[in-house]
Amino acid sequence: MIDVVDAATRSRMMAGIRGKDTKPEMQLRRAMHARGFRYRLHNGKLSGRPDLVFPRYRAAVFVHGCFWHRHEGCRYASTPATRPEFWAEKFAANTARDARSEQMLLDAGWRVAVVWECSLKGRPAEVFTQLSNWLTDASCEQIAI
Repeated sequence: MIDVVDAATRSRMMAGIRGKDTKPEMQLRRAMHARGFRYRLHNGKLSGRPDLVFPRYRAAVFVHGCFWHRHEGCRYASTPATRPEFWAEKFAANTARDARSEQMLLDAGWRVAVVWECSLKGRPAEVFTQLSNWLTDASCEQIAI
């Protein structure tokens, strides 16, 4: 399938996709702060540079976009029709990097949560409650919401 925009326009569009301070991330940050949780942002010393780090709970939270991080079974995780080989490699590298980062954090004694973009679109209050409960209950090492 041929792209409907020229290369320069596509490049500009792709460059505008943000890696941090995304809408879902900001939504989660506001909610957790309102619930009294304090966190650090994008800690470069930790593997994978988590979106939110809760040092008091030794917990790292990633807010993943369903498209880029391939949320399995999600309608937002569609594959573009153009250049399918490129996208397959790109998505495979993304998911492998995510798995490595999460495992490195777990091995270092951190707890890891992944909050998916679609869950924040569909049921944000439930997500905030679930994450709050997970943070305060140290018995669970890893969670995906």
